[in-house]
Amino acid sequence: MALTALEIVGVVLLVAALIALRGFLLARTRGTIICRLRMPGSGWRSGVARYVGGELHWIPFFAVRLRPRHAIARRGLDVSTRRRLEKGDGPEGYWAVDCGPVTLAMSEDALTGFLAWLEAAPPSAHLDRA
Repeated sequence: MALTALEIVGVVLLVAALIALRGFLLARTRGTIICRLRMPGSGWRSGVARYVGGELHWIPFFAVRLRPRHAIARRGLDVSTRRRLEKGDGPEGYWAVDCGPVTLAMSEDALTGFLAWLEAAPPSAHLDRA
Protein backbone atom coordinates (compact mmCIF):
# COMPACT_ATOMS: atom_id res chain seq x y z
CA MET A 1 0.00 0.00 0.00
CA ALA A 2 1.56 3.26 -1.14
CA LEU A 3 1.02 6.48 0.72
CA THR A 4 -0.08 9.51 -1.21
CA ALA A 5 1.86 12.75 -1.02
CA LEU A 6 -0.93 14.29 1.06
CA GLU A 7 -0.74 11.43 3.60
CA ILE A 8 3.04 11.78 3.85
CA VAL A 9 2.74 15.54 4.42
CA GLY A 10 0.08 14.87 7.06
CA VAL A 11 2.30 12.38 8.92
CA VAL A 12 5.27 14.77 8.78
CA LEU A 13 3.14 17.63 10.10
CA LEU A 14 1.77 15.43 12.89
CA VAL A 15 5.26 14.37 13.98
CA ALA A 16 6.48 17.99 13.84
CA ALA A 17 3.49 19.11 15.92
CA LEU A 18 4.15 16.40 18.51
CA ILE A 19 7.82 17.36 18.78
CA ALA A 20 6.90 21.05 19.13
CA LEU A 21 4.30 20.16 21.79
CA ARG A 22 6.94 18.13 23.64
CA GLY A 23 9.29 21.14 23.62
CA PHE A 24 6.52 23.44 24.88
CA LEU A 25 5.60 21.02 27.69
CA LEU A 26 9.26 20.65 28.69
CA ALA A 27 9.64 24.42 28.92
CA ARG A 28 6.50 24.70 31.06
CA THR A 29 7.35 21.82 33.42
CA ARG A 30 7.97 22.91 36.97
CA GLY A 31 11.60 22.78 38.02
CA THR A 32 13.10 23.26 34.57
CA ILE A 33 14.94 26.24 33.15
CA ILE A 34 15.40 27.22 29.53
CA CYS A 35 19.07 26.66 28.87
CA ARG A 36 21.16 26.52 25.72
CA LEU A 37 24.14 24.22 25.42
CA ARG A 38 27.25 24.41 23.25
CA MET A 39 29.83 21.70 22.83
CA PRO A 40 33.29 22.40 21.34
CA GLY A 41 33.05 22.94 17.60
CA SER A 42 29.28 23.31 17.47
CA GLY A 43 26.67 26.03 17.79
CA TRP A 44 24.09 26.71 20.48
CA ARG A 45 21.36 24.13 20.96
CA SER A 46 18.08 25.04 22.66
CA GLY A 47 16.69 22.94 25.45
CA VAL A 48 15.79 22.79 29.11
CA ALA A 49 17.84 21.89 32.15
CA ARG A 50 16.57 20.15 35.24
CA TYR A 51 18.33 19.59 38.56
CA VAL A 52 18.16 15.92 39.53
CA GLY A 53 20.06 15.11 42.69
CA GLY A 54 23.71 15.81 42.03
CA GLU A 55 23.33 16.25 38.27
CA LEU A 56 22.06 18.83 35.83
CA HIS A 57 20.13 17.07 33.07
CA TRP A 58 19.92 18.87 29.73
CA ILE A 59 17.11 17.87 27.36
CA PRO A 60 16.89 19.31 23.82
CA PHE A 61 13.63 20.99 22.79
CA PHE A 62 13.35 19.39 19.39
CA ALA A 63 14.07 15.70 19.75
CA VAL A 64 12.11 12.49 19.94
CA ARG A 65 13.76 11.02 23.02
CA LEU A 66 12.41 11.96 26.43
CA ARG A 67 15.64 11.16 28.24
CA PRO A 68 18.30 13.82 28.85
CA ARG A 69 20.97 14.18 26.19
CA HIS A 70 23.59 15.40 28.68
CA ALA A 71 23.98 14.83 32.42
CA ILE A 72 26.46 17.20 34.03
CA ALA A 73 27.55 15.97 37.45
CA ARG A 74 27.93 18.55 40.22
CA ARG A 75 30.75 16.52 41.79
CA GLY A 76 34.00 18.13 40.68
CA LEU A 77 32.23 20.68 38.43
CA ASP A 78 33.98 24.00 38.27
CA VAL A 79 32.84 27.14 36.47
CA SER A 80 35.93 28.47 34.71
CA THR A 81 34.34 31.65 33.31
CA ARG A 82 31.01 33.38 33.08
CA ARG A 83 30.19 36.26 30.80
CA ARG A 84 27.21 38.15 29.47
CA LEU A 85 26.53 37.24 25.86
CA GLU A 86 26.36 40.02 23.33
CA LYS A 87 24.49 40.10 20.03
CA GLY A 88 26.14 37.72 17.57
CA ASP A 89 27.92 35.70 20.28
CA GLY A 90 24.85 33.78 21.35
CA PRO A 91 21.42 34.39 22.79
CA GLU A 92 21.41 38.11 23.65
CA GLY A 93 20.79 38.88 27.30
CA TYR A 94 21.86 35.42 28.44
CA TRP A 95 24.90 34.55 30.51
CA ALA A 96 27.41 31.98 29.28
CA VAL A 97 28.94 29.65 31.85
CA ASP A 98 31.95 27.56 30.84
CA CYS A 99 31.93 24.23 32.70
CA GLY A 100 34.79 22.21 31.26
CA PRO A 101 33.97 21.02 27.75
CA VAL A 102 30.38 22.32 27.94
CA THR A 103 29.16 25.91 27.80
CA LEU A 104 25.69 26.68 29.10
CA ALA A 105 23.73 29.84 28.32
CA MET A 106 20.92 30.89 30.63
CA SER A 107 19.06 33.91 31.94
CA GLU A 108 20.41 35.87 34.87
CA ASP A 109 17.82 34.35 37.23
CA ALA A 110 18.70 30.83 36.05
CA LEU A 111 22.40 31.62 36.50
CA THR A 112 21.77 32.65 40.10
CA GLY A 113 19.99 29.34 40.73
CA PHE A 114 22.75 27.38 38.99
CA LEU A 115 25.49 29.00 41.09
CA ALA A 116 23.44 28.44 44.26
CA TRP A 117 23.05 24.77 43.30
CA LEU A 118 26.83 24.49 42.90
CA GLU A 119 27.49 26.22 46.23
CA ALA A 120 24.96 23.99 48.03
CA ALA A 121 26.93 20.87 47.19
CA PRO A 122 28.05 18.76 50.13
CA PRO A 123 31.69 19.28 51.13
CA SER A 124 32.75 15.96 49.58
CA ALA A 125 31.48 17.10 46.16
CA HIS A 126 34.54 19.29 45.65
CA LEU A 127 37.16 16.62 46.35
CA ASP A 128 37.69 15.81 42.66
CA ARG A 129 38.78 19.31 41.69
CA ALA A 130 42.40 19.66 40.73
